[in-house]
Amino acid sequence: MAKKQLLGCFFRLQGGIFIKILNLHGYGGSAENAAFAALKACGHEVAAPQNDYDEVSPQEIVKRMKKLAAAESIELIVGTSLGGFYAAVLSAQTGLPAVLVNPCLMAFYHLPLLGYKGDITEFIGLFGELAALDTERIHAIIGESDEVVTTHSFTCGFLGKNRVTVIPEGRHSGATLPLTEYFRKVIKK
Repeated sequence: MAKKQLLGCFFRLQGGIFIKILNLHGYGGSAENAAFAALKACGHEVAAPQNDYDEVSPQEIVKRMKKLAAAESIELIVGTSLGGFYAAVLSAQTGLPAVLVNPCLMAFYHLPLLGYKGDITEFIGLFGELAALDTERIHAIIGESDEVVTTHSFTCGFLGKNRVTVIPEGRHSGATLPLTEYFRKVIKK
């Protein structure tokens, strides 16, 4: 079994094999999103559950994803938008490294603006868990012209600018970001 290690700003896998990745989509998004396609193009094995964020509580989503990560021997979590929030929470709880794509770390703020009718209280509690996040195990790619998540300045300050790649022409959709190139850069085999 190959071992993964964190080297500078890259995740490197020793042994020359591809890794098992848990990909979490955004609010109202598809499991087979742009990040999924880019990860597959890089040759990685990807578990990508379709989550119903309106019907399942945030705590239950985290519980299910932790269980899936353990059952599938996941080595890295990738999350887009709201999936980025969950990826960060899971990283804080499990120590797994994560790559965040336009992460919605302040879900309690953004979701009501997007029509979410559920109780945001659990999001606030989970947000508090990010204090335990080892930011050295996190990378993020952000579209500077993101029209949905308006709090990326928080993400940059929280993770540190050396952990975040900003794409000037990038928007909220992962399809506007050079994800295949980015994943090849930060996820090394």
